[in-house]
Amino acid sequence: MKKWFKALTKSRNVVTDALTNVFSRKKPLDDETLEELEEALLAADVAPRLAGQMIVELEKSSRGKEVDGRALLKGLLMDRFDQQPAFEWSSLPQGACVLVVGVNGSGKTTSTAKLSHMAQEKGLKPIMGAADTFRAAGTEQLRMWADMVECEVVAGEQGSDAAAVAYDALDASISRNRDILFIDTAGRMHTKAPLMEELRKIVRSLKKRLEEAPHEVWIVLDASIGQNALIQARVFNEAVPLTGVVITKLDGSSKAGFLFSVKEELNVPILFTGLGEQKEDLVPFSAEEFVNGLLDIDHAPAEV
Repeated sequence: MKKWFKALTKSRNVVTDALTNVFSRKKPLDDETLEELEEALLAADVAPRLAGQMIVELEKSSRGKEVDGRALLKGLLMDRFDQQPAFEWSSLPQGACVLVVGVNGSGKTTSTAKLSHMAQEKGLKPIMGAADTFRAAGTEQLRMWADMVECEVVAGEQGSDAAAVAYDALDASISRNRDILFIDTAGRMHTKAPLMEELRKIVRSLKKRLEEAPHEVWIVLDASIGQNALIQARVFNEAVPLTGVVITKLDGSSKAGFLFSVKEELNVPILFTGLGEQKEDLVPFSAEEFVNGLLDIDHAPAEV
């Protein structure tokens, strides 16, 4: 809990004053209190429609009663994750191919390496594919991380065909009997149609080697840009259907509230969350620890 609590400091600070005022004692949630709470949720980048829905539900649940508002709000926020269980590596097939996508600056390459490190910690044998051939430093950055996490990487030259590199990486994964392949793609801008077509080309190339590939498509979203990350994700989801989300830079964001919209907007689970810069700081997403950290549950003052 301590790591989550620290990582959510900026987002929690946005809502702390309002939450302390609203939940400092058990009392009926009147219109003024509910309005203040809605403003706090919006300040943390909870989508306006979603914040409005939660306020209506809170009002119905607390009408005419003295309630534990913090506990009620926690329940409503947890419901947004639809009882999502923690990710289990055993849910992936042997030799799984995971395509990692996202825009420039989202932390996609570092996340690819951190995922490989996490897989190794679980006793798996991963391999990485450096299909970010568009960016000059893309391949070198992944190679540097590969050395840090002691993981194999298959790469090509800058400007080479990304789809061919992805094919070679999958071929190497199969021939070397690796448990999982992570393919780092170029940080293409979601508004560039030709680059989105290149992503589709990578998928077609993988299927030539293995019909089921890619088994997973995970998008990396930067928490510091909040709701704008969902706009990016929708476009990627249209190009290559997403199966999971990796959230980065949560520790530097005051907009963590956008996570509540991910399931509703994309209908895909949040799998991992970045709570810091070290290779160990990418962790499986925990809805309860996230909500507790945001609402200051474990550190909240006693009810009076």
